[in-house]
Amino acid sequence: MDNARPFAGRTLLSESESRTIEIGRCVGKRLEPGDVVLLIGELGAGKTRFVQGIVEGIGLDEPARSPTFVLVSEYEGRVRLLHSDLYRLASTAEVDDLGLLESVEEGAALAVEWADRARAAFPSDALMVTIEAPAAAEARRITLEAGGDRSARLLRGLLDEVSRG
Repeated sequence: MDNARPFAGRTLLSESESRTIEIGRCVGKRLEPGDVVLLIGELGAGKTRFVQGIVEGIGLDEPARSPTFVLVSEYEGRVRLLHSDLYRLASTAEVDDLGLLESVEEGAALAVEWADRARAAFPSDALMVTIEAPAAAEARRITLEAGGDRSARLLRGLLDEVSRG
């Protein structure tokens, strides 16, 4: 177990869609089985673009699509990634019915859009990604918060890679 103190939070600026994807790619390169990434942001903020980067980071060259209607998409790369979208769900019980946490326990990594709709359904040790779109059309503020040792490891790796790139 990594005993490093979790980061309280860090905010990065993304000037473009490609930069948002690149930041997600940095997460995907470090993603391990059991990791949980929770995404929050308004419609069009860039949550799915961020997940596209995660998918590329686990070694796949296929587009990530928002699973709004299918609820969960699965990607098999270096790690198995489940991508869920909670936009249409009305309760935490509906999230439980998806079996996402069981899949994480079995070794999948998880990326969840609209996670704020059922935050209590997910472990506290998750990388929380909040994407905000300020006045500039392309610019995004991406705030990353680690909830525990595991997600702090993921965040440290992401920040190391971003600072080198």
